[in-house]
Amino acid sequence: MIAQMYEECIKACLECMEACNTCYDACLKEEDLAMMADCIRMDRECADICAFAARSMQSGSPFAKQICQLCADICEACGNECKKHEHDHCQKCAEACFKCAEECRKMAA
Repeated sequence: MIAQMYEECIKACLECMEACNTCYDACLKEEDLAMMADCIRMDRECADICAFAARSMQSGSPFAKQICQLCADICEACGNECKKHEHDHCQKCAEACFKCAEECRKMAA
């Protein structure tokens, strides 16, 4: 029952985690790694909090709303960083991050 209530948010978190992991891996293969450092760092942070947020909702954590609020903030920051780069993987990641931030904010409200 609890997981159903959070279904859209959990889905958005898992999709964002996947996009961040894909972006992270692709960024590591870019020529100018120094330019991608902040993007790589944000991808890691974002993937971790998205996984944690999904688990908190799935397990009915009493802190799920607070975790999702933090997740929304981190997703937005990651999306803003990825948006700075023209790589396809960064643009797709930014899109997933913004969608997740929106779902997490709805859930936390």
